[in-house]
Amino acid sequence: MIQTVARDPIERYREAERALWGRYGLEPVERFIDLHAPVVRLRVLEVGSGAPVLVVHGTAGPGSLPPLIGELDGFRCFILERPGWGLSTSIDFSKYEYKTVVVDVLGGVLDALELDRATVIAASIGNVWALRLAERQASRVDRIVLLGGAPLVPDVRMPPFIRLLTTPIGALVVRLPEKRRMTRMQLRQLGHGPSLDAGRIATEFIDWRGAMSRETGSMRNERAMIRTIAGPRGFHAGLVFEDDELAKIEQPTLYVYGTADPVGTVDVWRRVVDLLPKGELRLLDGFGHAPWLDDPGQVAAGIRRFLAT
Repeated sequence: MIQTVARDPIERYREAERALWGRYGLEPVERFIDLHAPVVRLRVLEVGSGAPVLVVHGTAGPGSLPPLIGELDGFRCFILERPGWGLSTSIDFSKYEYKTVVVDVLGGVLDALELDRATVIAASIGNVWALRLAERQASRVDRIVLLGGAPLVPDVRMPPFIRLLTTPIGALVVRLPEKRRMTRMQLRQLGHGPSLDAGRIATEFIDWRGAMSRETGSMRNERAMIRTIAGPRGFHAGLVFEDDELAKIEQPTLYVYGTADPVGTVDVWRRVVDLLPKGELRLLDGFGHAPWLDDPGQVAAGIRRFLAT
């Protein structure tokens, strides 16, 4: 009888990840960064050459980013796996002030990459990270690109899935392997139904989400983080920005928002962008929470134009 040897979970995760990046003809270079304050080992994937760009993902995960990265020719992109995601180790966010520790992490990453300054492209909760870095370490940030709604101001309501994660039921949800049907349902809730129906969202991404939930602790770690910044009643006051904090962020900032994104509203993001001294809002009609999933070429072209001006 031939006996088969079960592959390591990390090997299975890497296999799904390779298939996803390969879908876009990309082979990222992997590196690990060890920080001491906070103590954490972070994985960074490097793609391309040119001006440095630090990329900070949201709860869709780093696997949502390959279609966008594949369109950003002329940039050296460093895709950070936030603490607890993928092959990065986790930290206990409850031990830190959130708006301080995210700056410590991003500043430490830039130091380890030997980058004095970089553009930051962020999505969803990553938008909080990018703006906090710009607010507190302004000299490190050249320009900022924010993709999709985020808990930046008090009038942004918590998405239903994030609210679910704060509850005891959320503990069960993040321990169940994410089936394709669940991933598709979440994408529809986030405004990506038309792109799913049209086949614009790669099956490799949906397969990666399944491997991520089965083979890593990413979603359990994300839930633990979310429970330190939000509760059933909404996001904690210390997470969001006051108007005067936004008004101090001088870096040119592009906010890309799809009108089908359930996180925030057009009016909310117009107000936020008006508070930013050099803010610019780009609205994409019918696009969802991760707008590049609907049309990566169009989103990347807008980013390239913004970074070139």
